[in-house]
Amino acid sequence: MCFRANDHDHTDEKQFPVSSTGFQRWCGVMLVSLCFFLTLLTTEVEGQSSSSNPVPPTGVTQPLSAPDAAPAPQSNDAAAQGQPDSEPTADQDAVFVFKTQVQEVILHATVVDEQRRLVTSLGRPAFTAFENGVPQATTSFHREDVPVAMGIVIDNSGSMRERRDKVNQAVLNLIRASGPSDETFVVNFGQDSYLDQDFTSDADLLQKALQKVSAQGSTALYDAIVASAVHLKNNTRVERKVLLVITDGRDNASQETLQAAMRRLQQENGPTLYAIGMLGDELQQSDTGALQSLAEVTGGVAFFPKRLDEVDDITRTVARDIHSQYTIGYKPTNRGRDGGYRAIEVKAQTPGHRKLTVRTRSGYYAGQSVH
Repeated sequence: MCFRANDHDHTDEKQFPVSSTGFQRWCGVMLVSLCFFLTLLTTEVEGQSSSSNPVPPTGVTQPLSAPDAAPAPQSNDAAAQGQPDSEPTADQDAVFVFKTQVQEVILHATVVDEQRRLVTSLGRPAFTAFENGVPQATTSFHREDVPVAMGIVIDNSGSMRERRDKVNQAVLNLIRASGPSDETFVVNFGQDSYLDQDFTSDADLLQKALQKVSAQGSTALYDAIVASAVHLKNNTRVERKVLLVITDGRDNASQETLQAAMRRLQQENGPTLYAIGMLGDELQQSDTGALQSLAEVTGGVAFFPKRLDEVDDITRTVARDIHSQYTIGYKPTNRGRDGGYRAIEVKAQTPGHRKLTVRTRSGYYAGQSVH
């Protein structure tokens, strides 16, 4: 519109001749008019520009994307700035390798006082673990009862025939004292070992396995212990592992030796072994050394009842012992993995107790698998 006015004025300029003075006056008037019209034109154009992009009225919410809509993809630069790098850094790699090289040693420890009574209320500061005489910093500690994987290994030789009913009942008392997350298997052995029930928490299935009695043949005790220890190790679901071995005789048929069985039990984080040796014609007091050694090196106990009626009380004692243990972990200051033997000792001190005895494994072979 403004420009049309200017075009009209230029037309008039061509139609009317004027003098030089008049021309100068006419030019001044035209210049003022031109500035006025330019001002009007500018104001009108700005008004049209504003009206073509209206601002939403106050109180009206702008629509958002749907809650389940996928977010818009970010540029590489935005992802680099706003998202953590999924690839490990060089420092992270170094830490990861360190952790894999230093295996935590796990000890399951039972503490008794001067009267041989269980002490179950100690805290982490009360314990000090030593490896080859060197104090170790505790990296983990648990006082609560944790799940147990347990192997019941029972002599099925002919001499056990008259004892099995009472032995089975005593073992069932131990099984029924287990927690809901505990897992147990049953091995009956004579010259050969039979896995009559694999890991389960079902007491009825375990009872049926205990009743599979052949009561014949010789006693391959060490073979049964080694095979059962391997089976326990293969259970990766449960960390704490226990073997209960019940026999009334000496080993007279194993391919494995006592030393091989002890070495198997002394692998890193191996099982705790409890033994019940039924004294009688087949097992004399002088023959108890093997079971005693197998139990002691793992932090367990060997019992040698003189009467069959004592077995029930023993299995109840074992149940209390298992479920009253402390779990102590440390990462050895000696990081070597040469398969050498490491001696372990754990001491406990606390006010109110003059002397506390800690029962745990006596040592282990570092980083060596024994098959």
